[in-house]
Amino acid sequence: MTDELHYDLAHIKFLEELWGDGYLSPGGPDEVRRVLEGIDLFGKRVLDIGCGSGGITASLVLEHGAHSVVGIDVEHPVVSAARARIDASGLSDRVDIQLVEPGPLPFEDSRFDVVFSKDAIVHIADKHLLAESVFRVLVPDGWFVASDWLIGHDGEPSADMQHYLRLEDLGFGMASPEMYSNALASAGFVDVKLTSRNRWYAQLARDERGRLAGPQRSRFEEALGVAEVVEQIATWDAMQIVLDSGEHCPHHIRGRKPA
Repeated sequence: MTDELHYDLAHIKFLEELWGDGYLSPGGPDEVRRVLEGIDLFGKRVLDIGCGSGGITASLVLEHGAHSVVGIDVEHPVVSAARARIDASGLSDRVDIQLVEPGPLPFEDSRFDVVFSKDAIVHIADKHLLAESVFRVLVPDGWFVASDWLIGHDGEPSADMQHYLRLEDLGFGMASPEMYSNALASAGFVDVKLTSRNRWYAQLARDERGRLAGPQRSRFEEALGVAEVVEQIATWDAMQIVLDSGEHCPHHIRGRKPA
């Protein structure tokens, strides 16, 4: 485990104020539906990598019909929040929240029908190891379906991107679309598809920044503190530059393990 917490209780409260109760990434239930478009979870066993505070994990059962879900994360505060949410929702018989160590997935081969992740694998630098681990735990004909925050190119980030990453300070290990595609193909996935969500989030991020600095600002200050909200506004300003340039390019990602 890392010593530094990226998502302590204050940041969980802040992000849920910004993105919705139980959501630590943008877009809410609508974006989850878009990520899963065409993928049937009904009756399936699902792994949720980076379950955060559990809102999406619960929805995989409640809205999308998964038979069972294992949600994993590497930080105690989010795991505790997710477990409390699942217990309160009466889903503890179908959803298991686990605190795991960073590294290969701690599950047996062919355990899951679908491996899902929503904007969490940006924290995993080695995309080839990730792809190999996901491939191993999927059943034949199983799907890896995710969204993630990508960088638009290989090589050194621009000065603007480096500035944004310093302000964000969340241990991001961004990869390019080409690296993701190569990692998935090398692991054995077929039907690999990446879909850019840059234009969508470039506009949404403007709206988020407006909420942070506008009439709702006091609610965010209550969650995080006055000084920290100032820093978050600066982070959003830096992020907007690299979103508008296309260097910061969120994507939907999917691939199938052959039957």
